[in-house]
Amino acid sequence: MVPMDKLDAITQRFQFLEARMAEGLSGDEIAAVGREYAELKPVVEEIASFRQLLSDLEEAEALLADPEMKELAEEELPGLRDRLPVVEQAMRLALLPKDAADARPAMIEIRPGTGGDEAALFAADLLRMYQRYAEARGWKFEIMEQTLTELGGIKDVTAHVKGDGVFARLKYESGVHRVQRVPETESGGRIHTSAATVAVLPEAEDVDIQIDAQDIRIDTMRASGAGGQHVNTTDSAVRITHIPTGIIVVSSEKSQHRNREIAMQVLKTRLFDLERQRVDDERAADRKSQVGSGDRSERIRTYNFPQGRMTDHRIGLTLYKLDQVMQGDLDEIIDALTSEDQAAQLADMEG
Repeated sequence: MVPMDKLDAITQRFQFLEARMAEGLSGDEIAAVGREYAELKPVVEEIASFRQLLSDLEEAEALLADPEMKELAEEELPGLRDRLPVVEQAMRLALLPKDAADARPAMIEIRPGTGGDEAALFAADLLRMYQRYAEARGWKFEIMEQTLTELGGIKDVTAHVKGDGVFARLKYESGVHRVQRVPETESGGRIHTSAATVAVLPEAEDVDIQIDAQDIRIDTMRASGAGGQHVNTTDSAVRITHIPTGIIVVSSEKSQHRNREIAMQVLKTRLFDLERQRVDDERAADRKSQVGSGDRSERIRTYNFPQGRMTDHRIGLTLYKLDQVMQGDLDEIIDALTSEDQAAQLADMEG
């Protein structure tokens, strides 16, 4: 049971913000107060629903002592009691601290791991899986930078995904994805195990990261395409090195101006992610379990093609519908991961 004084404090804070907005505020205050007000509103609505249900229960139980109203109360009480745990759980979930990055666009970086050409082909399969998932949700999916192998696999790719709640849905995808299948390059029919690494980063905003011009080195160079094809004749590719961290970002579109924009955005996003990881690491010492922000070198999922099986190792979820998963049917997996993460947060909050 959530302490009532905590619910009172949240409701009072919301009422204070509501009064402040009615008074009329300056530009900076409007943005800050408006943001907090919008975040608290759904929480306060859940608190109000919970309190109303408690009040209805109390009234119905009091009516049991009234001979004329007892029958009516006995009819109402089972339904009210059944609703109580559902409404209370909805309120408890609303009270969980929100990740401010959940509503942001995201960048997905995919790189092959062990497995040579087969790992690069699997990385390309993962990219298509996320493209299809984004398409099904009505998101915009844009490949910002990619290097292909001669067999059509991926050496590395960075994609930008924009839409409602992108990072909230995709953040659980970070980690090592392992595949077990007979490679197209294998003539003997033997099953190989390969891997690819996925990193999902919330897109940085200008207010998140300020980059000192003295901390970066910008080089231009000649761009090259897959297998030596589509070589640009101008020195349009841009490489930015962030000296303090050693992070290097390259963009090789046809426009040098566009490349600078892309590379700076990717650099800001990686630096923002570094800062988020630092904060997560500090918080992890106090958390009993983590689902959403674990070690990216951790093997999180196995895709077994001979058995048509997908297993998410973090929560022990196994689905025998690998074809649909590779076609972008990820909601069942992501919903389960979200629920597990919420349950862990609730346990931490109440423990």
